[in-house]
Amino acid sequence: MKLTVARIGRAHGLKGELSVELHTDIPEERLVPGESLETEPADAGPLTVEAVRTQGGRWYVRFAQVATREAADELRGVELVIDGDESDEDDAWFVHELVGLSAVRPDGEVLGEVVDLLSMPAQDLLVVKQPDGHRAMVPFVEEFAPEVDVDAGTVTLTPPYGLLSGETPETTDETRGER
Repeated sequence: MKLTVARIGRAHGLKGELSVELHTDIPEERLVPGESLETEPADAGPLTVEAVRTQGGRWYVRFAQVATREAADELRGVELVIDGDESDEDDAWFVHELVGLSAVRPDGEVLGEVVDLLSMPAQDLLVVKQPDGHRAMVPFVEEFAPEVDVDAGTVTLTPPYGLLSGETPETTDETRGER
């Protein structure tokens, strides 16, 4: 199966350097000069890493096949992929294992469907498409996503109030002014 290592972002500079959005925990092992990576869509590659650098927490890659800003602009959105196996770590999942899972509350109420996982500096965010079409971003941490059951096709969520559309505050004694 194909696993996404990174998604190509915007061109940086005039000589074909590109920013990349990482989808791997080990970019220093995946993005090394001389490494040839397949692409999705396949007709955009393969691409051979020529140089890699980081600046301000962002990763920038130059590929042997890309010499101009115009050529770099054409690659925006292309995914760099490798052949990989299922994750054998506890509490670790690949994006493709999460996408398509039904997001549910502990009581079974369906909140929507997981459509993506965004890697952010603080933590990953599950992108949940709700039945009304809105997309909610829920921090993918144990407090808000206590259970992932790939076999059952569900991820249990306990998001804080305000992350999901259409939520109304629960009526409590305090909100009514009673003690």
